[in-house]
Amino acid sequence: MQMTREIYWNVGHAVVLPMYLLVLAAFTIMVWGFWARLAVWRQGKPLDRFDRKGLRFKRMLAEVFGQSRVVRVTDGGLPHALFFWGFMTLFAGTLLVMLQADFMAPVMDMNILSGSFYLGFSLVLDLAGLVAILMLGGLFIRRFFFRPQGLEIETGDYWIHALLFITLISGFLIEGARIAATELTQFPELARFSPVGLFVAGIMAEISPDSLAFLHKSLWWLHFALVLGFIAALPYSKLKHILLISANAFFAPLEEKGALATIDLEDEEAEQFGAARVTDLSWKDIFDTDACIGCKRCQDVCPAYNTDKPLSPMQLVKQIGEVAATDSEAELVGMIGADAIWACTTCGACQDICPANNEHVNKVIELRRNLTLMEGSFPGDEVRTAVGNMEVNGNPFGMAFASRGDWAEGFELARLDDGDEADILYFAGCYASFDKRNQDVARNFIQICNAAGIKVGILGKAEKCCGEPARKLGNEYLYQMLAMENIETLKATGVTKIVTTCPHCFNTLSRDYRDLGLDIETEHYSTYINSLLQDSRLKLNPGETQHCTYHDSCYLGRYKDILSEPRAVLNAAGWKIVEMDKSAYDSFCCSAGGGRILAEEKLGSKINEARVEQAAETGAGILVSNCPFCLTMFEDGIKTGGCEDTLRVRDLAEVIVERIGG
Repeated sequence: MQMTREIYWNVGHAVVLPMYLLVLAAFTIMVWGFWARLAVWRQGKPLDRFDRKGLRFKRMLAEVFGQSRVVRVTDGGLPHALFFWGFMTLFAGTLLVMLQADFMAPVMDMNILSGSFYLGFSLVLDLAGLVAILMLGGLFIRRFFFRPQGLEIETGDYWIHALLFITLISGFLIEGARIAATELTQFPELARFSPVGLFVAGIMAEISPDSLAFLHKSLWWLHFALVLGFIAALPYSKLKHILLISANAFFAPLEEKGALATIDLEDEEAEQFGAARVTDLSWKDIFDTDACIGCKRCQDVCPAYNTDKPLSPMQLVKQIGEVAATDSEAELVGMIGADAIWACTTCGACQDICPANNEHVNKVIELRRNLTLMEGSFPGDEVRTAVGNMEVNGNPFGMAFASRGDWAEGFELARLDDGDEADILYFAGCYASFDKRNQDVARNFIQICNAAGIKVGILGKAEKCCGEPARKLGNEYLYQMLAMENIETLKATGVTKIVTTCPHCFNTLSRDYRDLGLDIETEHYSTYINSLLQDSRLKLNPGETQHCTYHDSCYLGRYKDILSEPRAVLNAAGWKIVEMDKSAYDSFCCSAGGGRILAEEKLGSKINEARVEQAAETGAGILVSNCPFCLTMFEDGIKTGGCEDTLRVRDLAEVIVERIGG
């Protein structure tokens, strides 16, 4: 007997026409639902996310079928991916069965579902269905019996799980009834390749043939009805994420991480800057609200939420969605709350972990732009003062701009503002220029460069704040004013390479300034030192091995993917790194990003203290950072968090300069 099965056994080919008509009706309902949502998404402003379609499509396939953003999460990530792969295998198998039964057999007189191929096909589908049921069961138990803190449950969640469970189980019951009636004793060698169905058939072995036929046909129609319900329910339930998350993998930005839209401040027709209402956001921002499934992963990694601030990235997206669906003219700040908007450190952890490719930070920046540019609002008087200092003196401290290069006295440095030449331009930034602790870091970096034979130049009093804190606070006007002055100065030097010890300056000069016309190679000092080591221009004497823990600053690790180079530098200097639980892309913010370096942390507990505690738990004793903001926040956190006896923070340049040798 040929190794194959009759596809429409017991139900007959007469079901084909009504089956396809019902499927068409279900798809019509589904399309109508998404079409209705299209009007909601179109409330947002235009945004081109259809460029470079080939690259977008390739990324979408990789993320959707590879489940790369899902499996990264240890809590429920792998079970969800396994369920998806099992479910998609069943879906692909169903399509192949339909192709065979309704096209290849009647039109081409061909049967590919036979022989050895069919045996493998049958086995794979059975195992895929079993995996899907087991994983769905595990996810059900996790969600409803051991619910993670903060995970919201809606009535629809029960219905979705029930629909999926019954659909999968009914499929095996159909298979079991058919095997019991046609293969259990008649063709056992075929039945063995459907192990789950064979198990079910064994339970049904005592049922009479007529009853088996009736049970099979009834279950077939039930299963078909559930599939129709699944298709029709997609746009009206959380099931829509199956399609919308896939679409969002296509729509995700192709620009560098952290890129923001540069406002045309000269546009005389512009009546609104930033987002006061949902119609001021882009259509993608509104689309994100439907793609969100409330998995709370963004909330879990948010430093503001985890230190009791009134910000939840998940709730922010949800609130925007509620406004878009009910009252597009409602004030977003009133719905979300100004304290929540100002609490964000723009660390990007929420976007990095989001399986739906939602863009939380950009929404916050647009809300802040409205608060700052349209309403003149700031998170506190201290921020207002710092911003005023940046506008008048080019730095947030209010120090005289003429003293900006005083930290370099005693060093042989080229003064590029006076026409000198150098191998690199060191863009010191405000903290290295005026903060005593970070001035030492700047001098250490110069010593490292001198040891490698690198001639360093600085701008001195001609350098101004890069403008990044102002921009992240929403003050695009001040950012562009400072940026244009810096760009003009930098271009005039004729320098071909810029190095900075500040990741915020690094991101701004290397990415944001491009929109304003700067095209000079910019590098962070961690990668620059690593290249000096690789080229044997810098020699280190490692000496006795010491232990440290290393903090990945958000704007270097998560935004710029620079993870291995700083570690390589530390290893070359003889330091053994004891990693914190939250490191690399999962690093926990120091609290200073998003312009928060200028603001007092008045709500909840201290983010910097939480990070310092994580570092202290490693037992390393030394916390190494690569950012002046981080260094400042950790020094404060060690003092206020009671870790002065167990932990000390040092900058990467400080620990390297001590190991310079012959």
